[in-house]
Amino acid sequence: MKIGYARVSTNDQNLNRQLDQLFEYGCERIFQEKITGSQKERPELERMIDILRDGDTVVITELTRLSRSVKDLFEIVETIHSKRSDIKSLKEPWLDTTTPQGKLLFTIFAGISQFDRDIIRQRTMEGLSSARARGRKGGRPRKSSRGIELALKMYDSNDYSISEIESATGVSKSTLYRYLNDRK
Repeated sequence: MKIGYARVSTNDQNLNRQLDQLFEYGCERIFQEKITGSQKERPELERMIDILRDGDTVVITELTRLSRSVKDLFEIVETIHSKRSDIKSLKEPWLDTTTPQGKLLFTIFAGISQFDRDIIRQRTMEGLSSARARGRKGGRPRKSSRGIELALKMYDSNDYSISEIESATGVSKSTLYRYLNDRK
């Protein structure tokens, strides 16, 4: 079964163009929603994935309707494949896992994406190692003990609000409470 998915980001936008293309392609059922693609929870997308069966094909008009990032795209496609279903984009011919060529191209793009993530991670690790060799530890710098002592004294006096303590000492509320909990 051909199952369509149409999405626009806001209520002001119109789904008609996508719906027309999906009907014209022969989709028997179409899931549609008006929600930003950057949101992780998209109820209609999740409902569509839940009903997928072996041999179904998810049809989208273009990639931007399905996901906002490469990582999100690969996760969604992997989920669709775990249901033994395929995916086809009407605008991007390389995303058509119903054909051997489409599967190959998607696999190549997935490999390139994974390679890119691995290279970024490797460079980050090398940079951290280089910084450690020069005596840098990384992370947030610690607050001065004088500032923390002053913040604790101000808190204990009950004369100052938390925001006054924060602005006078530069010690954040969460840091102050962490030190207060450590004293107990």
